[in-house]
Amino acid sequence: MEEGTIPDPLSITENITVAGDDLAVETTRSGGPGGQHANTSDTRVRLRFDLQGCAALHPAVKKRIRAAHPGKITTGGELLVTVSSERSQKANLEIARKRLADIIRSELKPPKPRRPTRPTRGSKERRLTSKKKRGAVKKNRGRVKERE
Repeated sequence: MEEGTIPDPLSITENITVAGDDLAVETTRSGGPGGQHANTSDTRVRLRFDLQGCAALHPAVKKRIRAAHPGKITTGGELLVTVSSERSQKANLEIARKRLADIIRSELKPPKPRRPTRPTRGSKERRLTSKKKRGAVKKNRGRVKERE
């Protein structure tokens, strides 16, 4: 894929599709060994998703994505997905698109709210007995008194 072209829209679910305008693709040379082919071809793919400007996602979903992946968010509000595992640019682009879709899908469902619970009677008793045992061990430490 050439730099500057608008990628195809990305289907997340039946109802949600990310427009191609919200995606940008950058290609660079992959690191590591590989000989002549790796030194001349741009196979690493970085997919930029304009998270802030995307109208297809609810603001709560965007907030959850930012919280779950803070290291992948730029200061401009873009989500970066970088792939260099394959030798072909096309394969890396497909993997990057799949990863982006998985990230978005994972944050679509709101997290289940935590209901505070109380410790059971048995857990309280186990905790107290272990504390008493530990206290007894510590109490028996120290100088040994000589017998008279």
